[in-house]
Amino acid sequence: MGAADQRHFDALRAAHFPPDRNFLSAHITLLHQLPPSAHDELDRLVRRIAADTPPPAARLGAPYSLGRGVAFRVDSPELLVICERIADHFTGMLTAQDRGVPRLHITVQNKVTSATARDLLARLATDFRPRPLEITGLAAHHYRGGPWEDAFARKFRGPRR
Repeated sequence: MGAADQRHFDALRAAHFPPDRNFLSAHITLLHQLPPSAHDELDRLVRRIAADTPPPAARLGAPYSLGRGVAFRVDSPELLVICERIADHFTGMLTAQDRGVPRLHITVQNKVTSATARDLLARLATDFRPRPLEITGLAAHHYRGGPWEDAFARKFRGPRR
């Protein structure tokens, strides 16, 4: 995300995500898991995508319940096209979770009681207004059994339309 959006959603996560489970900064997940053997190939593919793709248009949608957490919807057909391009490249390596169309979102709270989540959802929904969301690049992380390690991040550099 762009710097201002990143700060905003990181602050929401810091305020509402259980600290012992908040291992990542705010993000929009396109794919959940690829085998470690695909890392270099993913990096090469993402470099190509970032080089020829302009930042995708996106809108922040209303917050919604995750049951035991809260997320904001993200509406971005262009980001879904990018996700499809990556998924198509790794078709035989995708987990069942990654074979469908992702429901783009930014999680700001998870693994809390249902009552705590309902309270936050009500507060966030009160003054929510849809707005543009800046998407600046793609990143990957390594899961290390709790903490996550940055693998790479690439900024979109394609010409703006």
